[in-house]
Amino acid sequence: MPRTLTRAAATITVTIAAILAVTGIADAEPVEGPLPVPFDLNAVPAALFPNVAPPGANDPQCTPSPEHPNPVVLINPTATTQAIAWQTGAPFLANNGYCVFTFNYGNPAWASTSPIQATDDIRSSARTLSATVARVLASTGAHKVDLVGHSQGGGLLPSYYINVLDGADKVDKFVGISPSHHGTTASEVVYGRSLIPPVGRAIYDTLAALAPAFTQQAIGSDLVQETYAHGDTRPGPTYTTLITKYDEIVTPFTQQYLDGPDVRNILLQQDCELDRSEHLSTLFSRRVWYHVLNALDPTHTTPVPCIPVDPFFPNVN
Repeated sequence: MPRTLTRAAATITVTIAAILAVTGIADAEPVEGPLPVPFDLNAVPAALFPNVAPPGANDPQCTPSPEHPNPVVLINPTATTQAIAWQTGAPFLANNGYCVFTFNYGNPAWASTSPIQATDDIRSSARTLSATVARVLASTGAHKVDLVGHSQGGGLLPSYYINVLDGADKVDKFVGISPSHHGTTASEVVYGRSLIPPVGRAIYDTLAALAPAFTQQAIGSDLVQETYAHGDTRPGPTYTTLITKYDEIVTPFTQQYLDGPDVRNILLQQDCELDRSEHLSTLFSRRVWYHVLNALDPTHTTPVPCIPVDPFFPNVN
């Protein structure tokens, strides 16, 4: 795997994390090609082209195989697009035989062409997800999809689709990476609304009006209560959550755990203290994507190596 770091586009709004190269992986390791998979800052320049799907995604000729009958729909996190979020995940899954689909959502009118998207009303974004799932099922002939998402895209948004919009019958597996289940304090930032009244509340209300997805993911929000009022899960899908105890965005990290049948909550540090990934780096962590493969195909699991995973900008000296 090349380890050359691309230093261009260093001022983009999303902090990208990478992990160190891995050696000595078990013989059953996932396929490495033919698409390149950047587990490092080579993913960064894609942020400049928000409407370009990542390599391996949205192939209209892709037909799900008997081994992997469910197309995988990837749902990006808040303030990102399909382009930057899935430069690692899309080619990694495609190399391993999956039909992969990505899309953009939640870009309000004032930011329709911006590389900062997924900030609009999550209820509206969930309807976009519903339409995307219907389109993917129609184009592939599959009966169900697997959902894999990060933060909002792995938490509140797909949970609203499943729990409120009755999407459970269309979903086989749901994998949430650093998911925003049950809301977040954002490392106590959300309490700024009451810190300097009335200024804090005015700022918070302005954010809610311009980019409601941020405040809808706060602990105690109306949307959080609506989404999980009748339980975290629904019959049908199997659920996997991938959680890091060093998460600084969805806090406390215990908010990310799901409760219910057919749920597996995986704390990344449980079996590997070398994993120091935080919220953003989980998008580009080799360990995370090994766990995703195992969640999508639990009958053919791969040992997940314990390797160093650094937060933010690993390998940058």
